Amino acid sequence: QGQLKIAPAAMAARCRLSARFHHIHGANVRLDASRTRATRVESFANGLCFSQEPLAPGQIFLVEIEEKELGWCGHLRVGLTAHDPQSLEVVPEYSLPDLVNMGDTWVFAITRSHNRVVVEGEEAQARGPPWEPFLLIERVRIPRDTLVGRSRPGRYSHILDDLYKMNVLPATARRSRIGVLYTPQPDGTADMHIVINGEDMGPSARGLPTTRPLYAVVDVFASTKSVRVIPVDYGFPSLQTLCRVVIQKHIVHRLAIDGLDLPPLLKSFCQHE
Repeated sequence: QGQLKIAPAAMAARCRLSARFHHIHGANVRLDASRTRATRVESFANGLCFSQEPLAPGQIFLVEIEEKELGWCGHLRVGLTAHDPQSLEVVPEYSLPDLVNMGDTWVFAITRSHNRVVVEGEEAQARGPPWEPFLLIERVRIPRDTLVGRSRPGRYSHILDDLYKMNVLPATARRSRIGVLYTPQPDGTADMHIVINGEDMGPSARGLPTTRPLYAVVDVFASTKSVRVIPVDYGFPSLQTLCRVVIQKHIVHRLAIDGLDLPPLLKSFCQHE
């Protein structure tokens, strides 16, 4: 448990340095020069990617869906594995079931509805207000603003206004942000959490080993064509972010921002950045 007491500055530095994909990946994946963008260039499979380094306790590996591809059934898959990508003789074609069948791997498919997992006998925890600046997962505190995907306002903005007020997009939509992390438990194991647009889905897997390094798994599968790694700053929210939180809390819908007496850049930031 003491491992979670990492200073915010140290965690932020670690996250910035490790916010990229491993050079080992599926046969149909192409990485950009920075290894922060992964695109599946053929077929619907062989899109498996890993984090460059093992994750620290409480460290989230966050990606944003950049491109979708019509004609395929299925969506992004994320999780954790205790297999060092460097040790794989061949990168499996699929995370589910191929990589999972190798053992010590926990991967879940992201669906159109939220992937909230409720353990038998437990009640789902109430989600905090969307304007809360931090997402709390046990003893981990992550600035919520970076975790949230936002659509751009446009001709049909009114359709998304209810989602916008809640600061979320559909889980599989373009610009949606999906993250994975683990939290150590008193018995020496860890729980895996998936975060979708700033909402913790709860423990989606329990009993993960903390004695072995755990790498993030991102399977750019089927209708998900391209994803980008988003660095997460564990420091305090910026003044700009806090202003946006207050403005969003008090407006009726996003188009109302246009009528506010604010600088154009701040309006744009409040609407969709």
